Amino acid sequence: MPHLVIPIHPVTPEQRLIATIADLLRQGQLLLYPSDTGMAFGCALRNRAAIERIRRIRNLEETKFMTFLCPSLSDLSSYAHVSNRAYRIIRRLVPGPVTFILPATKAVPSFAHDPKRRTVGIRVPAATIPRSILTELGQPLISISATSADDAYFDPDEAVEVFGAYVDCAVTVQHHSWHTEPLFTGPSTVLDLTDDEQPRILRRGAAIEQVEELLDIEHA
Repeated sequence: MPHLVIPIHPVTPEQRLIATIADLLRQGQLLLYPSDTGMAFGCALRNRAAIERIRRIRNLEETKFMTFLCPSLSDLSSYAHVSNRAYRIIRRLVPGPVTFILPATKAVPSFAHDPKRRTVGIRVPAATIPRSILTELGQPLISISATSADDAYFDPDEAVEVFGAYVDCAVTVQHHSWHTEPLFTGPSTVLDLTDDEQPRILRRGAAIEQVEELLDIEHA
């Protein structure tokens, strides 16, 4: 089990708990938490040690770029080069479960982007919990799914049982009988926008219909 488990309200997260989570991230700790697309490992963008822990837990190669979350569209340009066409596409799809592959700026640490292509994966989440954490943290949050896209998705309590020993803190969701909305969308759709002339869908996932419809409009 992790050193600390924090149950959080699914709709109106308690601000004091959000502040505690943000402080833990600033201190360099590694979280297991409910992102909008599934249970995920999270750490601050510049936390190299925690990123290396994620790579070991997920058995990811050093060349695998790290996906991170930004609180809003306005933050994207600080971490990625966004062309006019890419911006038109992105603004129609955020916030939501779409990861955009973009050329990285110098603000992204070398250990967090693809060393060959210098690209990053960035997403602006729609769900309340990750957005609340991002707002309080004031910086991007590395966020990597606890399982691969082909694996079954754990609910928060099951994820703590399986992965809790690997992290410093686990964020779970309080159970309320009235809350019947799905907690997760499932895996994000991954959209490569590095080629301004030819956007490419690298993975089909949540919101794929919206992405395909938008790309059809752009190509028309």
